[in-house]
Parts: sequence; C-alpha cells; structure tokens
Amino acid sequence: MLDNLESNYDRANAGDDLHQLKQELESLRGQQTEDKESHYTINRHENQISFILNKCDINH
Repeated sequence: MLDNLESNYDRANAGDDLHQLKQELESLRGQQTEDKESHYTINRHENQISFILNKCDINH
C-alpha cells in the first residue's frame, strides 16, 4: 500500500501505482475477511485509487 498520497503526488507514477493498488485491493477482497482492520485497509486502498484517478484526471 502506498503511504502519504498528497496534493504534490507525482502523476508520472500513476500507472504503476494504480496497477499495484488494484492488485492489492483484489487480493484483499478475495480473502473475504470481515475484521475491522481488513475493512479499514480495503477502504484505504479504494480511497487511494480514487485520489489518483481524480488527481490525474483518469477516467476508469
């Protein structure tokens, strides 16, 4: 998982970062765990993906 995505995010990394985040998110969802930490991690990944898509103006 990426840490500290901020307004100064380097858009050049978007392709690789999105790929990595989406793979990790798919893996997390595949585990089908319902604990609080897993739910938090899934939400964080979803938020990071949304941030990159919005920041880089990428239509998904």
